[in-house]
Amino acid sequence: MLLTIDVGNTNTVLGVFNGTELARSWRVKTDPRSTADELWLQYRSLVEGYEITGLSVCSTVPATLRELRSMIDDYFSDTRVTIVEPGIKTGVPLLVDNPKEIGADRIVNTLAAHTLYGGPAIVVDFGTSTNLDVVSPKGEFLGGALAPGIEISVDALAARAAQLRKVELVRPKNVIGKNTVEALQSGTIFGFAGQVDGLVDRISAELLESYSAAPTVIATGGLAPLIIGVSETIDHHEPDLTLIGLRLIHERNA
Repeated sequence: MLLTIDVGNTNTVLGVFNGTELARSWRVKTDPRSTADELWLQYRSLVEGYEITGLSVCSTVPATLRELRSMIDDYFSDTRVTIVEPGIKTGVPLLVDNPKEIGADRIVNTLAAHTLYGGPAIVVDFGTSTNLDVVSPKGEFLGGALAPGIEISVDALAARAAQLRKVELVRPKNVIGKNTVEALQSGTIFGFAGQVDGLVDRISAELLESYSAAPTVIATGGLAPLIIGVSETIDHHEPDLTLIGLRLIHERNA
């Protein structure tokens, strides 16, 4: 079985594939201070009972990636490992000014989106930041837009405004909040949906100019469920998009 690991700034998502089928997935907190041995103890407890024959990894946290390499050397020395980094075959041309700036997760999502839905496409990844990644009809990464994520925006507002506080992130009954909690929920949920819809509309207009085709919009990331029921532009929700991309890249590098 293939173990896929997507290390994000806030959470790490792990998945075990039996062939092309995702057998199980987990979401755990990312701690850049974790050592290789601590990572091994955590991951081993999750995948116990699964026979791991391959490993595919991407990370946006350099400190955790360094410890992951040590963990792999110590505990997966006989396992075929793919780490998404320069030199790995992804099949995704990066049509941007500086390809080295592009996070591994954005490349992985591009491959998975094009494989599953074709192109053009827009991947909206709701994580620590909200990433909109644009995919050409040929599966090329064209660039995109980055915005502050939902949770860090709420945290910043609560920290900087004396009379405001963190609230449960759920959709309120009405856009017009009748109290502080509802007003914060409305501004967060409907506000971020409006931000995404506005960016998607502008990106779609540019894609229509270039390719004469409207894009498919795919939502992923841990916070996507907050927005997909409110957004007017999201076509599909694929929570395991990055894990699927990691599997595809591992297969390309077999």
